[in-house]
Amino acid sequence: MHLDNLPDFAEEYLLIENGHNLIAGVDEVGRGPLAGPVMAAAVILRLNIHFDWIDLVNDSKKLTERKREYLYDAIMADALAVGVGSVTPEGIDTYGMGNAVRTAMQLAIAQLKTQPDFVLIDAVKLPNVNIPQKNIIRGDGKCVSIAAASIIAKVTRDHYMMGVDSIYRGYGFARHKGYPTKQHMDKLAQCGACPIHRKSFVPVKKAIEQSK
Repeated sequence: MHLDNLPDFAEEYLLIENGHNLIAGVDEVGRGPLAGPVMAAAVILRLNIHFDWIDLVNDSKKLTERKREYLYDAIMADALAVGVGSVTPEGIDTYGMGNAVRTAMQLAIAQLKTQPDFVLIDAVKLPNVNIPQKNIIRGDGKCVSIAAASIIAKVTRDHYMMGVDSIYRGYGFARHKGYPTKQHMDKLAQCGACPIHRKSFVPVKKAIEQSK
């Protein structure tokens, strides 16, 4: 049961009862944007300590930017381990989004300083990860560990997009983070794609063709 539709520790506690101690939640962000990487995070929380901020954790899409930033700092400070992985726009164009997401998740798990003995993943199966795992549909709204990973991935990707805003001026990356807003689409139509655009995505393809 998820009180007030908030994620809880039901999955983690069940795993602990079955002998698992190091449980990582894994999630990704960035499937929908026209630009920038797809990014994933893996988080192992300290399940034997109740931090005050835990009660605020939720699917990153349901949090304000201010809450995400606060929780990002808290998770980074108090989690047992955090790993982040990403795949570039070129990787997405070459291998497809599904493969890019799985690769980003695998990289995130590999970056954990402590390797988990079980992995809870939002929706995706990772056949190349040799760790017991469970994929949970809409897991970022059900499982605290996955929700924590969604926050780390979202804030990390947002920071990246804000950082490249001054490099690729006018597209508004700091504001929309690569999603297809009107400002973004207008700039694409006017100037075509920049190096971090996903050239396999239809709106970007059209902009490239029209700019020739």
